[in-house]
Amino acid sequence: MDKDQQQEAQNKKQKTDEKEEFFQPLGQQAQEGVSYTGATDAEGHPVQEIESLCMKCGKNGVTRLLLTSIPYFREVVIMSFECSHCGFKNSEMQPASKIQEKGCKYMLKIENVKDFNRQVVKSETCTCEFKELELEIPAQKGQIITVEGLLSGMIEDLSAEQEARKTQQPEIYEKIEEFVAKVKSVLLGSHFPLTFILDDPSGNSWVEYIPGEPQHKWSQVEYTRTPQQNVQLGLVSADEVAQHELAASNTKDRNPTSSGFISDQTDIENFENEVQTFQATCPSCYASCSTNMKMVNIPHFKEVIIMATVCDRCGYKSNEVKTGGAIPDKGKKITLKVVNAEDLARDILKSETCGLTVPELHLDLTPGTLGGRFTTIEGLLRQVQEELHDRVFTETSDSMDEATKTRWETFLQRIKDAADGKIKFTITMEDPLASSYIQNVYAPDPDPNMTTEEFVRSKEVDQDLGLTDMHV
Repeated sequence: MDKDQQQEAQNKKQKTDEKEEFFQPLGQQAQEGVSYTGATDAEGHPVQEIESLCMKCGKNGVTRLLLTSIPYFREVVIMSFECSHCGFKNSEMQPASKIQEKGCKYMLKIENVKDFNRQVVKSETCTCEFKELELEIPAQKGQIITVEGLLSGMIEDLSAEQEARKTQQPEIYEKIEEFVAKVKSVLLGSHFPLTFILDDPSGNSWVEYIPGEPQHKWSQVEYTRTPQQNVQLGLVSADEVAQHELAASNTKDRNPTSSGFISDQTDIENFENEVQTFQATCPSCYASCSTNMKMVNIPHFKEVIIMATVCDRCGYKSNEVKTGGAIPDKGKKITLKVVNAEDLARDILKSETCGLTVPELHLDLTPGTLGGRFTTIEGLLRQVQEELHDRVFTETSDSMDEATKTRWETFLQRIKDAADGKIKFTITMEDPLASSYIQNVYAPDPDPNMTTEEFVRSKEVDQDLGLTDMHV
């Protein structure tokens, strides 16, 4: 390791230590009963107290700030305001980390009363939806709450002005009373299942996950933000978006057949053997950036395109694997028994539409998870283990109960053991677009440990993929 690498590693460690110094787990602060260096008030308390203006009576109240880390999530700032003059109180949560590269969308299937106790970290840019109730909670102040708390808070907000509506707007009063009664009965367990969807373009919200639960229960999908969402988050201005759209429109009008990649026959003679680089526009900040593209011919499968984009201005990164060709009439399901270390070295292509399950590890990856990936089976397992550990599980959190912590440790350790070749397992990939692949080391002969079968897509799947409305 040279001096530059040593200095970089030292600087990274110093930043991590400083973050941990300021953002200690909430449970650790409660147990120690002391504050951390550099984030205390004059009396050494872990909560900062700041005199603030009360927006209700105009006099001064007190705002209390606490810097802490949330289990399974990341660092946040918890704020609480109270006015001693009029009694007004308010509390909210704000993420202490930067806006993520992509937005996030979580889905939780509520199937029993216990699911209402799931923790929810909701930033100020997050919207929540209960599909069966036709209820959407718009983006408002950040909160650390439970699913039940979201519904209870909504009931309180709707009931606040009911006495006035009873005489002034009796029709609206009756409808709200009917809806509130329905939500209260839901909280008592009368309507199951419910689909809870949390959508945050900043990527700073989260819904609690319990290891080992069925695949349909919980899912997470990351997505690229739209220009309008970037404007709402303050990443770019509305003028920049308008100028970009105008420039794109003018370019299209001047050359309707242009694809944005200019080359002649000489430039593409060795296309399959070269990495092509072309200029693109960053979807986050609209600055000019470079995209590297390489076509790879997978034997006994098809050609795929690997693309990687890096923006030097805002740090945005993305990598994708795209398959070409027509959409097949049927989907494909591939099942492989991994019995030795050689099987772990097999190439695997997992498209964005592919779901992956490993029953022995209780691992279910819903379509969209991890995006498109071209790697090995070992590499995929290690990436899943790292993503779950870094993004969902916080091993050092003192507020995590021992049973949950033990389940997480066992779950993650089994994935690591499988990647190390210590556990035999079966991996199943189901792709409705038949765009996924596991290397057949016996090709062109059949693989005794791998089976491939085709299946007919359901109407619901065709609808979700946009195939029903596609007419060519």
